[in-house]
Amino acid sequence: DSLPPAHYKETMSTVLVWIQQSEAKLSVPQVKVTDYEIMEHRLRELKALQSSLQEQQKGLNYLSSTVDDMSRKAPAEVSQRYRSEVEVVLGRWKKSAAQLVEQCQKLEELMSKLQRFQSDTKTLQKWMAEVDVFLKEEWPALGDSEALEKQLEQC
Repeated sequence: DSLPPAHYKETMSTVLVWIQQSEAKLSVPQVKVTDYEIMEHRLRELKALQSSLQEQQKGLNYLSSTVDDMSRKAPAEVSQRYRSEVEVVLGRWKKSAAQLVEQCQKLEELMSKLQRFQSDTKTLQKWMAEVDVFLKEEWPALGDSEALEKQLEQC
């Protein structure tokens, strides 16, 4: 009566496997990417992992409540063993959840910066093309003060 039900062990196993997979996905080295599509793909992966985290939350809640129930019935040493086990899992869970939020925020911020940079680059390239056309224009004759004045304004 003081031992956890079979469902507890199944849930613990499922949650641990999920945590290990999440830790593996989150430990992918962060690289600087200048390809927006790759960054979007990574963000979709992280968002899917966040959804998965929310789905697994029920299992984690079940583990916590089961250990609380057991601690009322089980001898102190058994209760403490299971409580320690759940605390370790909760710690890893919280660390993974925090990393996930942090990586999503950082990636969204970097994607925004990349979009601004790409937009600024396009604007600059357009301006440079216009300047190039202007510089390649034929210079007005020295006596044509009106044309010289117009070109001075353009400069």
